[in-house]
Amino acid sequence: MRLRPLVLLCLLASPANALTFQTRLERVQWQVEGDQFECRLVQPIAGFGSGQFVRRAGEQAIFRLQSPERWLGAGSATLLAAAAPWQPTRSDINLGVVSVGGGEIPFNSTQLQAGRLLSGLLEGRSPVVRHRTLHGETLEIRLLPARFGKAYEDYRACTAKLLPVNFDQVRQSQLGFPSADVALDPRARARLDIVLQYLRADPSVNRILLDGHSDNSGNRLLNRDLSRRRALAVQDYLLANGVPPEQITLRFHGERYPLVANSSEANRAKNRRVTLRLERETVPVTASAAEAGPSS
Repeated sequence: MRLRPLVLLCLLASPANALTFQTRLERVQWQVEGDQFECRLVQPIAGFGSGQFVRRAGEQAIFRLQSPERWLGAGSATLLAAAAPWQPTRSDINLGVVSVGGGEIPFNSTQLQAGRLLSGLLEGRSPVVRHRTLHGETLEIRLLPARFGKAYEDYRACTAKLLPVNFDQVRQSQLGFPSADVALDPRARARLDIVLQYLRADPSVNRILLDGHSDNSGNRLLNRDLSRRRALAVQDYLLANGVPPEQITLRFHGERYPLVANSSEANRAKNRRVTLRLERETVPVTASAAEAGPSS
C-alpha cells in the first residue's frame, strides 16, 4: 500500500499492528458549529478528516466520520469507548457495530451509541472506530478527549437553542377532530404552534397544503362540508398567526380517503382529520392537481 508522506506521519502502529489515525495530543482541537436546526461537535483528525457528533433539532446526537479519502470499505466497523493509557484498571467498552457504506460519510451511529461515546469522553475515554481498509489492513480512527470539557459546554449551549422539531418531523401532520366537530382542540393547537415556530425559523418553506377529511358518519354532503370547515379552521389559525394566505392551498374530501376502514369508533376518530403538509419548492397548482387524492 502506497501512502503519501503527510499521511505516513499521521499513521501510528497500535499494539494489534493496526494503522491508526489520530491527531497529536498537543494539536487536538474541538470545534462547535451550528444553528437552531443542527449542532455539531467536531474533532479534526490529521490525515483523515474528522469525527463528528451531530444533533438535529428534535433528535438526539449521532456520531459519524467524514473523510475525503475512502479508507473504510463496505461492511461493518466496531465502535469502542477506549480507555486511556493512563487508566490501566479500565478496559475498553465495545459499543457494537455500524454498517459502513460509501461516500465521505461512511456511517452514522445510533443515538444510543453516540450518547455512550459522549459519556465516555467526559470520563476521559476515546471514541475509536475499528475497521479494515479497502486494501485489507486493520484500521483504527481515534478521537482524543483532550480539551473536551469546554467544547462540550459550548455544544450543550448550542443544543439548548435547537428548535423542538426538524423539517422531516414537521413536514406532515395529522390534526384530529371530535365527531361532528370543526373546532380545534388543545392538542391540535399545540401541534400547530410547533409548526408555526418552525415556519418562522425556516423561510424556505413557502407552501402549505391542507386536506380536510371526515369519517363516514352521516350523509356524504354533510361529511364533505365538515371536512371543508375543519380545513378552514386550520387555515384560519395559520392566518391569524402570520402565515401569508398565498402560501396556503386548501382542499376537502369528505369521507373519500379514509386512513383506515370506518369499522369502529377508534378508526373513525383517525379518519376525522386535517392533513397539513409543508413544501419548500414552488409548485403551480392546477385544476387537475386540485382534484388529485391527498397525502395520507
